[in-house]
Amino acid sequence: MHAQLVIFDGPQSPELLAAAELADSQRITPLIEAHARIRDDIVARYDLRQPDGGRALLIVTGSEDTLDALAELIMTSDLVPGEDPALLPGPSRAERYTVAEAFVAETAGAR
Repeated sequence: MHAQLVIFDGPQSPELLAAAELADSQRITPLIEAHARIRDDIVARYDLRQPDGGRALLIVTGSEDTLDALAELIMTSDLVPGEDPALLPGPSRAERYTVAEAFVAETAGAR
C-alpha cells in the first residue's frame, strides 16, 4: 500500500476554507467517484482539520500509480461554477510513503 499526506498549513481564512469545501464537494469527490480505477483502489481517505483551518488529507491506496492518477485528475480538471483559482493556492506540502504496517480496529467509532 502507498499513502500520500497533503498538508495545508493554517491559519486559513473563512474564504479559503469555503473555497476548499466547494472544491472538495462539487469537483474532487465527484471526480473520484466517477473514475472506478481510482475509486476502487482507495483503501482509506482521512480529512484531518485543526481549529485554525489547517488541514491534512491522508489518502491510502493499493498502488502508487493510483496516487499519480489522482493527482493528474485533480490538477487537470475544470473548475466548477463558483470556484475561484485565486482561493485555491494548493497545499503547503505533500509527502508520499510506503505503508509499512496498518491497524484498523473493527469496532472503531468513525464512519
